[in-house]
This record gives sequence, C-alpha cells and structure tokens, in this order.
Amino acid sequence: MSRHAGKHRHEPKGSGYSRRHFLKRSAAATAAATVVPWSIVRTAHAAGPALIRLALIGCGGRGTGAAVQALNNKATKAVKLVAMADAFQDRLQASLKQIRAACKDRVDVPPERQFTGFDGYQKAIDCGVDMVLLCTPPGFRPAQFEAAVKAGRHVFMEKPVAVDAPGVRKIMAANEEAKRKGLAVAVGFHMRHVRGNIEAFQRVHDGAVGDIRFLRAYYNDAGVWVRPRQPGQTEMQYQMRNWYYFNWLCGDQIVEQHVHFLDMSNWAKGAVPVRANGMGGRQVRVGRDYGEIFDHHAVEYEYADGTRLFSQCRHQPGCWVSYGVTAHGTKGTAVGGGILIPGQAPQWFRGGEEGHQAEHDDLFAAIVAGRKYNEADYGATSTMTAILGRMAAYSGKVVEWNEAVKSDVDLSPKSYAWDAAPPVLPGPDGIYPCAVPGVTKAW
Repeated sequence: MSRHAGKHRHEPKGSGYSRRHFLKRSAAATAAATVVPWSIVRTAHAAGPALIRLALIGCGGRGTGAAVQALNNKATKAVKLVAMADAFQDRLQASLKQIRAACKDRVDVPPERQFTGFDGYQKAIDCGVDMVLLCTPPGFRPAQFEAAVKAGRHVFMEKPVAVDAPGVRKIMAANEEAKRKGLAVAVGFHMRHVRGNIEAFQRVHDGAVGDIRFLRAYYNDAGVWVRPRQPGQTEMQYQMRNWYYFNWLCGDQIVEQHVHFLDMSNWAKGAVPVRANGMGGRQVRVGRDYGEIFDHHAVEYEYADGTRLFSQCRHQPGCWVSYGVTAHGTKGTAVGGGILIPGQAPQWFRGGEEGHQAEHDDLFAAIVAGRKYNEADYGATSTMTAILGRMAAYSGKVVEWNEAVKSDVDLSPKSYAWDAAPPVLPGPDGIYPCAVPGVTKAW
C-alpha cells in the first residue's frame, strides 16, 4: 500500500447525491467483467486489428508520460498518437519532442492536429480519434470528460477527476452515459494497478488482518515547482502556468496529490467516509508565489462503522517525508504491499509492472478482449473524499458527506479566455487570499 472548459452547472442542494448513491455506483464499477461490443475492437483488414488512434489533451509531464505508457502498452501495438492539445504551444511542442523520441514509429501528429488554447481539447476530440488521454489540470477534467463521452471516445483521465462537488457530479452524470455507450474509462489511480498492492488488499478483504480499526494515510514532502511570473503575462496566463497553487485548477494538495492515499484507504475499507473534521493552514510556503493553497492539512475521517482514517499531507521543506497507507486490524497490519501478523513472518508481495505502466496495460488489455472497463465511479468517490477533507480543513468544522456532495460551491471561472479574470485575484501586496478556518464557507 505504498506510494507511488466550460462553466459547471449548479445542481440544487436537494439533488439526491447521497453517500448511498455514490456507494451504489462504486459497487457497480467493481462488478465482474462482461463482454461488450467495443467500437474499436474490429478488423480493418486480414492483417490484424484496427488502429487505436489517441489524442493527448494536456501536455505537461504527466500527460507526456501517460502518452508514452499508452503507446507502449503490452496488449496491442496497433495504437498511434494522432492529435495533441494544450493551452500553451511551447508545452505541446516539448511534449511532442519527448514522445517522438520514445515512440517514434507510433506518433503521427502533424501541425493540423496540434491544437492550443482553451478550446483545443474539443478540436482534438473531434478529429477522428478513438481514445483521449485527459491530463490537463483537474479543474478542466469534468467538462473535457463530458465532451469526450458525448463524442463516443474511450477515456483515460488523470486523477483527481474534479476540484469541487459540482465537478464530481458532472463526472458521475457523464459516466452514466459512458456506461450506456460501452466506453472504456480509466482513472489514473495507478497504485490500484501495482501487483503488490492488489495482493495485499485482496488479503485484507479476505480478513487476513481482521477487522480494520483505523487507518493512517500520509503524503508529506517538500513541495513542488514554482514558476515565476513573466513580463507581459495576464493573470489568467500566470495562474495557468502555476496551476498547482490555485484551487480552481488544482484543488489544493489534499485533492491533487494526497487523493492517491485517500483512494487507497477507501479501497481498503470498501467504503467512503460519512464525515470529516480537520485543520490546516499556511506556515512555510507563503507569499505571492504560492497562490491560495495551504501547505499542510490534517484530517480525521470517519466511516459508517466507526473506523477512523487519520490523514496528513504537507508541503514543507526540511520536514519528515512519508508516503503511504497503513491499515491496522484486529489481527495485524497491512502496509507497503505487505501483511504483518504478530508471531508470523512478514508477507511481502512484489512483481508486475510499475503502476503508471500497468494501468495502461490493464486498460488496453480489457479493450482488446472486449471487456467492460470503468474506473470513474471510484475515481469520483475518492476525489470527493479529498474535497470533503479540504472542506473540513478550510472551514474548521465537521463536514458531513451528504452535505458535501450536494455543495453548490463552484470554483470555475466565469469565462475561459487569456484576458478573463480568474476566480481569485491577488491583493495590492501581491498576496492571494486564502481560506480562514472558522470563517470560510467551504460548502
């Protein structure tokens, strides 16, 4: 269990998106695989299967890596990258250069299929592809997923799948259409594809450690990149370049990164929390370069059976670094791809591909075999778990799941344009306002 564009609609508070509703959909996502008539599993000619044409949307480091891993999947070589989109031309070109170097014979992205700007994603979706890789900052994920499903494209989308509750609900609604259309949907919770984790969790679910009494989840490290403001940048351009530090784009560390270990905790429990309380703030990574996000969160989640999840995430240099999930049961402990039972030799589970590659191997294997494949339900519930934790830390209050999932707090901007105003702006001193526990309304 170790480490590793468009405005949202506002649903009414009585829209019925309860914990039970979310759990029902998540349970359906784990049902046994069934053969379905995939649109791209067809014979183009006697020589072999039809070509699976990919579009990469979001050309940063994770998008570049995802494209290489998709092209190098073990299930089929009949796959080619044919379109790319990014907000920025320089990012697209740098990504294209790296992908060509790694997978030259499977890249055919001429200038007419290179799209930039806020609407580039729609152009990439519409240019005759079979699958899209959604790797933009997560604030764009709901609208892009909705567009891809509407167009009938299979989808790999990075985690998290949204940054607010309206976005999560949009993902869930679009995923119902994806299921009706028989589309494959994968979500970038790559640690669910690490073979050691799969073995360990299977034993947890089989009762090897007994009943889980509590869990611990940590994502504590020094922090990520900072990109200085450049002369002539609009505020929108600056925030897009520094997307990690703005909630409408990133969701804060607990949503963008720590969601991995919150997802693993839900996986261990086979459930989502019923409530959360927490605290957090800005202590070290403060100032105009760090936008509006916190540099530490500590959240206690409660599941329906009383189990507690004690969660930490931090971006502070020079401090204790720790990543992972530990499940403490009545008979033993599960940690780091292993099972520890008092009086017995530790059981460690290894083998298989690294998770980032394995998630693409598993996705394409299902497509080639014609099996149902959909990870968006638990992608949504785990994302909502992280958002719940942010709500608790920002507000300083106990937040109920059933209240959080109905929230109409929409973080998206009023319009998407380089000269448009983002949802948060710096003060006269260049400092961005941030949440104040006890004052901020977070849901």
